[in-house]
Amino acid sequence: MLPKERCQEIFSEILRYSDADETELLLSGGTHQLTRFANNTIHQNVAEEGYVLSVRTVYGGRTARSTTNRHDPESLRRVVAESASLARQQPADPELLPMPGPQNFRAVERHFEETTAVTPQQRAEAVVRAVQIAEKNGQTAAGTFSTGVGVQAILNSRGLVAYYQDTHAEFSVTMMSPDSSGWAKKTSPDIREIHAESLALRASEIASRSRNPRELPPGDYVAILEPAAVLDLIGFMFFDFSGQGVRDKRSFLTDRLGQKIFGSNIHISDDVYHPLQFGPPFDGEGQNRQAVALVEKGVVNSLTYSRRTAKTMGVEPTGHGFPLPNEWGEAPTNIVVAGDRHTVEEMIASTERGVLVTRFWYIREVDPYRKILTGMTRDGTFYVEDGKIQHGIRNFRFNESLIDLLNSTEMLGVSERASGEESFPMVVPALKVSSFHFTEVTKF
Repeated sequence: MLPKERCQEIFSEILRYSDADETELLLSGGTHQLTRFANNTIHQNVAEEGYVLSVRTVYGGRTARSTTNRHDPESLRRVVAESASLARQQPADPELLPMPGPQNFRAVERHFEETTAVTPQQRAEAVVRAVQIAEKNGQTAAGTFSTGVGVQAILNSRGLVAYYQDTHAEFSVTMMSPDSSGWAKKTSPDIREIHAESLALRASEIASRSRNPRELPPGDYVAILEPAAVLDLIGFMFFDFSGQGVRDKRSFLTDRLGQKIFGSNIHISDDVYHPLQFGPPFDGEGQNRQAVALVEKGVVNSLTYSRRTAKTMGVEPTGHGFPLPNEWGEAPTNIVVAGDRHTVEEMIASTERGVLVTRFWYIREVDPYRKILTGMTRDGTFYVEDGKIQHGIRNFRFNESLIDLLNSTEMLGVSERASGEESFPMVVPALKVSSFHFTEVTKF
């Protein structure tokens, strides 16, 4: 790993080669170990350590960056020279701000020695237990088990030193039967929160319960969405919570700030300091991240702002900017959707007729302003009647507006750290919605 002191040494070397007005180093990377399995067999075990160094230089309002994955003196000299050459060829940017100076960051502790100590043998043993569950139930298991340590650092010639280190662990498993499948996934900085056997049991149970799926006619149904399904849907709207996006009129929140567009039970914040969240307490420029109440009682109260966007719009920056130069500005990436105390079982028990969805996949945006998405259900879709799961059903394609979805939410579960496949991890609850538009039945 690259400790803070080594990052500072690298930056000092970079400054020796730079004659720019301002110089910035972004450094990211770390170690990553992965055990992959399929067909009830481990077929890959890899480990790597690598870092990306990105140098941005500024000459009289002209800026550009160049990157390398090496940090020997000659590579550092070359990356600085490349950045300088590119910057000098750019037109001057009248809105470019000086780099930020030193910051005081609120501490977040997301580094666990227990995670760093995990061995390939331990990951393999966890996979073996998952495979044994699959074989016992006549299923085929596939998935991944990964662990690692990550580093992010930003240093600049105005004295900024921002450094963050964390650990990460992830277990994902899919159980396949001839005509059904089940899935479960968990991510955490702390390996002690990853219970591979429990996840495998859950995926196996979903696959078993959804065997011999029946066909349900497409249409509008009450829908119970597991947390993974929720995050993969709502993840498509958070790049719209951008001050620059609204300024450029490419956000669905254009002319909607301060309006009630979701149900009164919808509360959404961006909070890197939440105990179930991930990531560093600074943004792509090294600015302090602020906790922001984005939606309160269905009203869009706030957006996120980089330093540049904040100045042009006459507001305070929130610390959500991306590394410069970029065309996107900023976005929230530590989403927390406030939940309630309802369980999925309670949602099922309260449903006269509906559909339970484990997760979605292949989601695409259809209408950016109405926030209509299309996609398909996957790995466990069930018909619910008279408060009970009756049987598995063939998967659906859907067309659904996120605005309508968050206006028809009847029940919310307990918020949890959830992971899907279409969006970044979030803290979200399961949802029961009064109407979800399933448009057609798939072949599986």
